[in-house]
Amino acid sequence: MKEAMFYEKLEKRKVRCFLCAHHCIISEDKRGLCGVRENRDGTLYSLVYGKLISMNIDPIEKKPLFHFLPGTTSMSIATVGCNFKCMHCQNYDISQHPKKHTDIPGDNVSPEEVVRAAERAGCRSISYTYTEPTIFLEFAYDCARLARERGIRNVFVSNGYTTPEATKVIAPFLDANNIDLKGGDEFYKKICGARLQPVLDTIKLMKGLGVWIEVTTLIIPSHNDSEEDLGGIIEFIKSVDAAIPWHVSQFYPTFELIDQPRTPVQTLRRARDMGLAKGLKYVYEGNVPGEGGENTYCPGCGELLIHRIGYRILQNKIKDGKCPVCSVIIDGVWE
Repeated sequence: MKEAMFYEKLEKRKVRCFLCAHHCIISEDKRGLCGVRENRDGTLYSLVYGKLISMNIDPIEKKPLFHFLPGTTSMSIATVGCNFKCMHCQNYDISQHPKKHTDIPGDNVSPEEVVRAAERAGCRSISYTYTEPTIFLEFAYDCARLARERGIRNVFVSNGYTTPEATKVIAPFLDANNIDLKGGDEFYKKICGARLQPVLDTIKLMKGLGVWIEVTTLIIPSHNDSEEDLGGIIEFIKSVDAAIPWHVSQFYPTFELIDQPRTPVQTLRRARDMGLAKGLKYVYEGNVPGEGGENTYCPGCGELLIHRIGYRILQNKIKDGKCPVCSVIIDGVWE
């Protein structure tokens, strides 16, 4: 255990956690909504510091990040727990574990061991992913600082519910963040047990602090696939920066949301076409390899720049961050 960051002590040995936008008030011997921050005798502790449930080498494209060091690998780590309760979570067995059990499974690993493993494997980055990295931010923070010293980049794959206070602390050590923008406010309340506005605020703040941002929307038939839903997401991204890549991904039935079919490819194509028509520079279709919506095209001349199938890059023509045909700058982190 490690004493948590981002909390304040209240009367009667209660504490208020302000790591995420839930701002849980936690009584003695109780845990927050994430299930991994516990009040013991008026002190808040992280129960998952260095307690890794997963540690794998992934292509960076799996995050998905398409404009950040393409073709490189990332050491990907996670603990159990999440501050959302998404009915369609693909990693529900680890994200929701603390809500249903009292134990905290995982292997004890130090920040030094994580960074050393990334170095040995030749990974250009460490990704804090699979579950929500905010809930193990104390460990991610220590890993990220050490990784930065060793010349290794740091990546979050996040639901964006981090508070401004926590965001400002971790952002100087973050190089990229793929943030889910799941739908409208009612979608967040009904499907995720959260609210929309804090996510919008985090995207804007992270971008303003210099973190490379990409946004993912898992499109679920009849839940967030309307013209209004998609149009709202597009307009928000455009208001922050039209160069933020938007990934529209295929849903498949899982966990507690099994009453809908897989998202039709036509729906993804419609979303992609809408995004490009409304001014977004880069829009990608996810979870449908080989359909053509994974490629990067020059927003200036339309040249095919990066040819992808799944997580594999077949060709990358970007030179010095520019299109080799028309010399337009291609937004991203390429070196």
